[in-house]
Amino acid sequence: MKNVSLILSIVAILAAAATGIILLTSDKDSATASTSESTSETAAAAKGDIVYIQLDRILQEYDMANDLRSVVETKVQNIQAEVDRRGKKLETDVNDFQEKLNKGLMTRSVAEVQSEKLRQQEADFNTYANQKQNEIMEEQTVMMNQLADAIKTFLDKYNEDKKYAMILTNQGGAPVITADSTLDITDDVLVKLNEEYIKNKNKKD
Repeated sequence: MKNVSLILSIVAILAAAATGIILLTSDKDSATASTSESTSETAAAAKGDIVYIQLDRILQEYDMANDLRSVVETKVQNIQAEVDRRGKKLETDVNDFQEKLNKGLMTRSVAEVQSEKLRQQEADFNTYANQKQNEIMEEQTVMMNQLADAIKTFLDKYNEDKKYAMILTNQGGAPVITADSTLDITDDVLVKLNEEYIKNKNKKD
């Protein structure tokens, strides 16, 4: 049978999806190379300025992002472990069947029954693996939506006082290729984001 390679391929695809979530907010050194100059200058952005935040840094250093990522990583690891277990069980069953068939240890009628049973197991595993892959992608989407909503809500409130003309979200050097470093408000936003998150988290606790 040619099912073993297919099983391994499905497991590999799911593992790749899981890894994508785990690495989703990992360090991206090149992402902020053009706009991460030191903000040692004493001047600061003024009302009416167009300013920007480094989204990569927010995703790395925002406490809410770290907490959500930890929860999602645990869920993904549990999903991956169960998919791996089922995949290995199916692979073992297929190999056992092939070995017995090659040694002539079963009749044709028994082999046909076992072969059909394995095909059904494979179909069930494919359905399960696809379902779990969708769950992983859904976890990723929900996490990013929660972060986007929290950041947007905070910035709306934050700008009521700052009154900047516009706050851009910079990621990977786009849309801000180069700019005056005093227009990068990431440090201030991070401090206040984390202060608000910790305060709200303590209230819930």
